[in-house]
Amino acid sequence: MDLFLHATQNKTLNLATMVGVIAIHVLALTAFFTFTWAGLVTFLVMVVITGGFGITLGYHRLLTHQSFKTPRFIRYLLTLCGCLALQNGPVRWVATHRLHHKHADTPRDPHSSKEGFWWAHLVWTFYNQPELASVDTCKRFAPDIYNDPILRWMDKSVIVLYLALAVVLFAVGTYVAGWFVGVSLVTWGCLLRTVYVWHSTWLVNSATHYWGYKVASSPDDSRNNWWVAWVAFGEGWHHNHHVYPRSARFGQAWFEVDIAYGAICMLKKLGLAYDVVTAPPALAAD
Repeated sequence: MDLFLHATQNKTLNLATMVGVIAIHVLALTAFFTFTWAGLVTFLVMVVITGGFGITLGYHRLLTHQSFKTPRFIRYLLTLCGCLALQNGPVRWVATHRLHHKHADTPRDPHSSKEGFWWAHLVWTFYNQPELASVDTCKRFAPDIYNDPILRWMDKSVIVLYLALAVVLFAVGTYVAGWFVGVSLVTWGCLLRTVYVWHSTWLVNSATHYWGYKVASSPDDSRNNWWVAWVAFGEGWHHNHHVYPRSARFGQAWFEVDIAYGAICMLKKLGLAYDVVTAPPALAAD
């Protein structure tokens, strides 16, 4: 409890975010009363689009760490996929993650694991961080993102884009197979999928700072965790990432499967990714 109280010092509660996160968790339960096979397929496809391509490739490895480069239209497409994950716009997401790397597991880390598992996993999202209190302060940590007018527009339009996706899914499902399927596509493809991608992302902040192994010395508590890597497209090789943040490849050893890096290699073969940064081989575990 002392750690939790310490974590909230100098931070104000963001009531809108807290209510929104709780509401979507509750509404996501309706998916189990509106099951269709089309809804399940939509769920799986949207997990890959928003969690894999959007958050992992777009927000994280491309925008935050500049681990590889892409043509401009691919950059915007991946960012759009990230916006649909409903994890803040690209400016705030990138600024938050860069601040995390700069002050990992210290009081200035937005989701320091030193403050407890649940703080690192979820509770931190309910509070305004002093250094990220507004877009104007965020742009100090993500000026490259803020200075791009299209990315800045996306940052301000996350909720509109998310609602637009829900409307499209409902319209397509209703047109093809009736209103019940339309509702199913929304509950599975938006609500339940959002909750799943939220927690798979948050597990990187929490679980991989508690359980797993290290391959090198580092001042933070990051760990490599195989099961988080599987649910988060390779993000679970988090210690490797903290040791060499710019590397597009998180899984270094032969057994550290990194699905996202495989996608980057595929984009490279198609001519849609270039200047891919990789860590020195010495980082790999024996």
